[in-house]
Amino acid sequence: MTMMNSCVHQLGRRSSQLATVALSVLSALASQAAWAVNDLKGGPAVNQINLHPPVTKIAQEQMWLHNMMLVLCLAIFIAVFGVMFYSIFKHRKSKGAVSANFHESVKVEIAWTIVPFIIVILMALPATKVVVAMKDTTNADITIKATGYQWKWGYDYVKGEGAGIGFVSTLDASQRALSDSGNPGEVDDYLLKVDNPLVVPVGKKIRIITTADDVIHAWMVPAFGVKQDAIPGFVRDTWFKAEQTGDFYGQCAELCGKEHAYMPIHVKVLEPQAYSAWVAGEQKKIAAKADDPTKEWKLDELIARGEKVYTANCAVCHRPDGKGAGPIKPLDGSPVVLSEKHADQLQVLLHGRNAMPAWKQLSDTELAAVATFTKNNWSNKTGQVVQPAEVVAERAK
Repeated sequence: MTMMNSCVHQLGRRSSQLATVALSVLSALASQAAWAVNDLKGGPAVNQINLHPPVTKIAQEQMWLHNMMLVLCLAIFIAVFGVMFYSIFKHRKSKGAVSANFHESVKVEIAWTIVPFIIVILMALPATKVVVAMKDTTNADITIKATGYQWKWGYDYVKGEGAGIGFVSTLDASQRALSDSGNPGEVDDYLLKVDNPLVVPVGKKIRIITTADDVIHAWMVPAFGVKQDAIPGFVRDTWFKAEQTGDFYGQCAELCGKEHAYMPIHVKVLEPQAYSAWVAGEQKKIAAKADDPTKEWKLDELIARGEKVYTANCAVCHRPDGKGAGPIKPLDGSPVVLSEKHADQLQVLLHGRNAMPAWKQLSDTELAAVATFTKNNWSNKTGQVVQPAEVVAERAK
C-alpha cells in the first residue's frame, strides 16, 4: 500500500510538471503570435524559405538557375540512391545472391566519366551566361557610387540624370530607439527604414560603383539579385535594372563591426517623371546648401541648422539627449565639446576617432552648425559660435 501511494504521488507530481511545461509552451506561442509582423513588400517575408520575388531579369535568371540546380541535384540523388537501394534489396544474401568477382569494366569507366561531364556542362553553361551578364556594367543610364561607412551608406550620383547629387543614408533614429528599448513590437520594416533612400528610375540600367571608407562592407539588395563587396582602396561595380516601381530593401552583407545590423539599404524605384521631379528637388536643396564659407553666421541660426544636421546624422549613435550609449561617448558635458579650442572638436568631426566615422562629406557650414549646436545644447550652454571659416582652416590641415 505504501509503495502504491508513493507511485500515485510521483505520477501526480509529474502530471503537474507536464502541465506547467505545457502552459509555458502555450504562453511562448501566444507571445510569438502577439509579436507577429507582416511580409515586407520588396523586403523579407515572414517564415521566408525561398529567394526574394525577383524584380530584375538578372534576379529572375538567378531564381531559374536555383530551381534548375535543385531539380537536377534531386534527380541525381533519387537515381543514385534508387539504384543503390534496389541493388541492396534485389541482390541480398538472404535470396542466395552471390557477389560477382570482376575487375576494370570499360563500360562503367566510360559511363561514370561521360555522364558527370554532361551534367557539369548542363549546369555550367547557363550559370556562366548569367555570371557574364551580371558583370556587364556597360552602357549604364545612371552611375551611382555607393561608399560604405561604419555604419551607413554614402551615395553620389556620378553620371546620368541626377549627376552631382550626394547624400548619406542612415538607419532611421526611431528604429534605433526601438532596438535600444529591447521591445520593437510589431514593425514590418524593423531595422530597414532609413532617413534618405537611394532613388532610381524604373526601366533604366543603374551602375553601382562600390567602395568603402574604413572596413569591408557589401551592398546587397536580394530582389535585384545584386551583392557586391565594398572594399577600402578598391573600386568594384555591379548593376541592376528594376522592372517594377516600389520600395526594395537590403542590408550590408559583410560583417563590418558591432553596428553591422544597423546598416540597411533602401532603394526607391520611381516612374521616370517622378524621378525627374525628385532630381529637381534635390538640386534645389544642393543650391540652397551651397553656402559661402566666409559668411559670418549668428548663434541662433547655426543652432537651428545644427539641430537638423545632428538629428539626421549623429542622433542614432549619440542619442537625441546627447548621453551616448555603451562605447559611444556622451556629448553632453564632453570636455572636447566644451573646450574653447574649436579645432579639437572639428578634427574629430572631419577625421573621426575610435568608433566614430569621419564626416568630411558634410559641408563646412553643416559641420560648423553641428559643432555650434552641440556646444549650446543640453547642459552645454557655452555660448560659443563655430564659423564655417574655422572648418575650412581645419580641413586644409
